[in-house]
Amino acid sequence: MTHCTSFTQEQRNMSTLRVGIAGYGVVGKRRRAVVDSRPDMKTVAVCDRFFESGGRMDDGIVFHSDYRTLLEENLDVLFVCLTNDVAAEVTIAGLRKGLHVFCEKPPGRDLADIQAVVQTEKECPGLKLMYGFNHRHHESVRDALEIVQSGELGHIINLKGVYGKSKLITFNQPDWRTKRSIAGGGVLLDQGIHLVDLMRLFSGGDFEEVHSFISNSYWNYDIEDNAYALMKTKCGVVGMLHSSATQWRHRFHLDITLERGGVILSGILSGSKSYGAETLAVIRANPDDNGDPKEQITRYNNDPSWENEISVFADAIKHGRVIHSGSSLEALKTMQLVYKIYCADAQWKETYKLTDCVEEL
Repeated sequence: MTHCTSFTQEQRNMSTLRVGIAGYGVVGKRRRAVVDSRPDMKTVAVCDRFFESGGRMDDGIVFHSDYRTLLEENLDVLFVCLTNDVAAEVTIAGLRKGLHVFCEKPPGRDLADIQAVVQTEKECPGLKLMYGFNHRHHESVRDALEIVQSGELGHIINLKGVYGKSKLITFNQPDWRTKRSIAGGGVLLDQGIHLVDLMRLFSGGDFEEVHSFISNSYWNYDIEDNAYALMKTKCGVVGMLHSSATQWRHRFHLDITLERGGVILSGILSGSKSYGAETLAVIRANPDDNGDPKEQITRYNNDPSWENEISVFADAIKHGRVIHSGSSLEALKTMQLVYKIYCADAQWKETYKLTDCVEEL
């Protein structure tokens, strides 16, 4: 039986949250910078397999070579910034240790990983678990969602999205992303999952009918370098998605058509700065515009998404609030849709024996 402990409300309000970071690469270091900029959180220990042993950094932070010894530290919160093959394992270990956990996307290599996490979370009702679907916290996405949910432009008719990069490994990333045994999937699971998540978020419903073509014919790894999907919700909202590792000009684009106009998200501010300016175009159609309606374009020059995201997590811990955006349920549903896309291509499903695919997902 799992035993999970958690803060009382008084402890949440008074304590500075002691943070451990499992995985101290680019993302782990970026998470630390945000954590340590807050008055209510402080990084006290990290781990990474590149450390040969344990020790202490010049700034006093304790480091470990294994997450198991990291979890012996006096922590309140664990950030999991590890490879897909161990992300769920370490998330579960953190929860069982009585820690609040923030885990980067994807939640694991496959559906079994996230399902195991969800089961453990149910056994630890006093703890907070959040997943790092960072794009939800970009200001352009937040503003677009507010407009769509206001109803001023009517209901959504369709969504068309492209998210692509020029290689499976870009900007000196480690090569584990090309290995199915570690990554679990290719560009769709690694990068395209953000677009899958946003299309679920905006559509307001789950895509029940899915058709797809999955390909690895260009880079020739045993993971996909292109995924094309045509999807429909129960309410008739249609989504078209292309996740690509052969997009020579890096691109993020989500075009949402509504009954009385549309919103277009284009570009995304990222560490690489290679996806262009982050903009939101709002289109308000009328019968006399002859297909050339007025549009208002907002350009976003700063990216507070990392701060916004951790603020939501910290607030949930300190004040006992429910995590909605980035919850384990949202992570599970997004992973289910990723697998629906994989399994809708019968040849891909058969080739890679995707036994996690269940028809009634």
